[in-house]
Amino acid sequence: MNNNAMEKIETVSVDELRSVQLERMKKTLQHAYQNSPVYKKKFDEAGVHPDDFKSLEDLAKFPFTTKKDLRDNYPFGMFAVPQEQIIRIHASSGTTGQPTVVGYTQNDINVWSDVVARSLRAAGLSNKDTIQVSYGYGLFTGGLGAHYGVERLGATVIPMSGGQTERQAQLIHDFKPTALMVTPSYCLNIIEALEKKFGTAKDCSIKTGIFGAEPWTNEMRREIEDRLGINALDIYGLSEVMGPGVAMECLETKDGPTIWEDHFYPEIIHPETGEVLPDGELGELVFTTITKEGMPVIRYRTRDLTRLLPGTARPMRRMDKIVGRSDDMMIIRGVNVFPSQIEEQILHIPQLVPNYQIQICKKGHLDTLHIRAEMRRDVSETLTPQIAALLKAQIKTMVGISVMVEILPEGSLPRSEGKAQRVFDIRKSA
Repeated sequence: MNNNAMEKIETVSVDELRSVQLERMKKTLQHAYQNSPVYKKKFDEAGVHPDDFKSLEDLAKFPFTTKKDLRDNYPFGMFAVPQEQIIRIHASSGTTGQPTVVGYTQNDINVWSDVVARSLRAAGLSNKDTIQVSYGYGLFTGGLGAHYGVERLGATVIPMSGGQTERQAQLIHDFKPTALMVTPSYCLNIIEALEKKFGTAKDCSIKTGIFGAEPWTNEMRREIEDRLGINALDIYGLSEVMGPGVAMECLETKDGPTIWEDHFYPEIIHPETGEVLPDGELGELVFTTITKEGMPVIRYRTRDLTRLLPGTARPMRRMDKIVGRSDDMMIIRGVNVFPSQIEEQILHIPQLVPNYQIQICKKGHLDTLHIRAEMRRDVSETLTPQIAALLKAQIKTMVGISVMVEILPEGSLPRSEGKAQRVFDIRKSA
């Protein structure tokens, strides 16, 4: 593969792409029905058969797959090939219950490596780059998914994994990587370590950052780009569908991740009714894998809320910034609130550090939010009451709810080494 040339599928017309999807979808539905007892049962109960699939619109007749299906069939019940064909197993962290397990055939690993390499090329990288992978290695799909993609691209990989923040900063200084793959919240910790150790993070060797595994706002993107002096790009993926590399923001447009639709077919549905919504409307993102052998997933509900937008840099559709997750939404006194909305307001205030906690508390009979944020070291403590009042007012104006605000000195709140936990529900423990 020429390192800078696009694959043919990245330049075909939308009509050609749809016909590839139709062919692959037919095969996937047959494969799932014939080889996965879970899908045979689901299709039979819904009264549909793979033969009912004649056009892409017919996908709406097929039942959804949810995280519950994966948990109910833990560990290997969702696999659609004999165990000896499974060459790797990954699992989600299981922070919200039983972990979800995924299995890959050799072909699945090859496809995954290809889509991550394609994603890195879309970010302007080539075999001349050195890429530090600071996603966690192990059962989490981030580290190894990124690692194999870097190798497939022919670039040099530094398999740093998450954690050991001081060492991360030292290796960036010593090994001079040109790109960094990491969660956005952990990148801020690495930036802090670089600034502390070398006075600034701006003049380090990194030119490109590829950030995924958690939603992040445009304000956070600007903060990272300014302090690190890089282009920050969004990579999207989830273990149940494959891992990182399901979609990738292209360097030339930076307008939201392009979904690699030749492998992952997207739909947007109404989160309550399940009805398929037209492109451009906000709803829950649903994926069907159309080349996966080991564990195909049909209409997997991601819980991520976004919109499908027309392709720009590629003929494939893009996804808008994720506004939140349907299961992350907090309903506070009748108002729907997402953590990203709070983050946006914190990042609008230059005196605050982009590290924060949201506590859901009870005040009498009412639910209320307690926001804990940190003031930058170089700002006088005497400004704390003014900054707290400003943040409170901004959240009231922009989000529409009254909150309590506590401003702490920089470094007071815990730092994440992977996905940041921002929301703490303390109503139950109060």
